Amino acid sequence: MTSRGLRFLIAESEPPKAREERRDSVGRSSGDTYLDILAHLAPGAACDRIRPADADSDLQSGGTISDYDAVFLTGSPLALYDETSEVRRAVAFMRATFTSGTPAFGSCAGLQLATVAAGGTVRPNRSGPEAGFARRITATDAGRTHPMLAGRPAAYDAPSIHTDEVVTLPTDAVLLASNRATVVQAAEIRHENGVFWGVQYHPEIGLDEVGGALRRQASSLVESGLARTCAAVEEQAVLIDAFHREPQRRDLAWRLGLDDQVSDSEKRQIEIRNFINALLTHGRSLRP
Repeated sequence: MTSRGLRFLIAESEPPKAREERRDSVGRSSGDTYLDILAHLAPGAACDRIRPADADSDLQSGGTISDYDAVFLTGSPLALYDETSEVRRAVAFMRATFTSGTPAFGSCAGLQLATVAAGGTVRPNRSGPEAGFARRITATDAGRTHPMLAGRPAAYDAPSIHTDEVVTLPTDAVLLASNRATVVQAAEIRHENGVFWGVQYHPEIGLDEVGGALRRQASSLVESGLARTCAAVEEQAVLIDAFHREPQRRDLAWRLGLDDQVSDSEKRQIEIRNFINALLTHGRSLRP
C-alpha cells in the first residue's frame, strides 16, 4: 500500500517564543521536524500544520480535523498542569481530535497532551530531567506484542529531553514501555471515538536536535545536578553533534553509550513508521 493520497495534520504546540528559540538553535521548529520526517516516511502524503496553543490558530484549509487521516502531535515546553490559555487551547484541540475519531501519534508533550485530554494526569519529573537520551526503555507485556513497538529489541535507548512525566494514564489506556527514570515511556490511549499512540521520547528528531536541546536547557541541567557546569553540557553536546555527523564512529558510540537504535535513523524512527503502516493496513481504528 502507498501513502499517496493520505492527509496528515501536524499539531505544533510550541508557543511562539519556543519555536523561534528552537529555530535559532537547530534551524527548525518541532513542526518543521515532523514535516521533514513525514515527507521521508510517507512520500506523497499531504501535510498541513496547525498551532493549537496559539490564540489565532485555525486550520488553513477551513476544514475540520475529521478531514485528515491522522494527526501528529509534536513536543512542546508547555506544562500541562498549568492553567494557562495556551494549555487550555492545546487540550481542547486534543479533545476535539479524540471526538473526531481521527487517529493520532505524539511524542513527548504530545503523549502528555493526549493523557490530560483523556482524563489522566501529568506532573514535573520526580527524578529531574531525562536529558539527552532515555536509557534501557523496556516494553511491558502488552508492549511486546503491540504494533507500535514492532522491531524494537527487549531494551533500547532513544533521544529524549523532558522535565514533566505522565503520572496517571486515562481509563482505556495501555502502558507499553517504561524505564527506571520515567514509568510511562510509551502508551496507547483510546478515548471517545479516537485512538492515540504515543511515546515520551523523540523518535522524530536527529542527533543534532538533541545537542541543541541540551544547549537550550544548559542552566536547568546544571541546577538539576545532571552537569556540574554549562561548559560540561557543551562538551556533551559537541560529542553528540559529532556523532550526528559521523554515526558510524565506534569511538563516539562508546563514549556516549549508544548503539544503532539511536545512530541508525531508520531504527530510531520505527514507532512513527509503525503508526503509518498500521494506518495504511487497518484504517482509522489501527486495529486488525
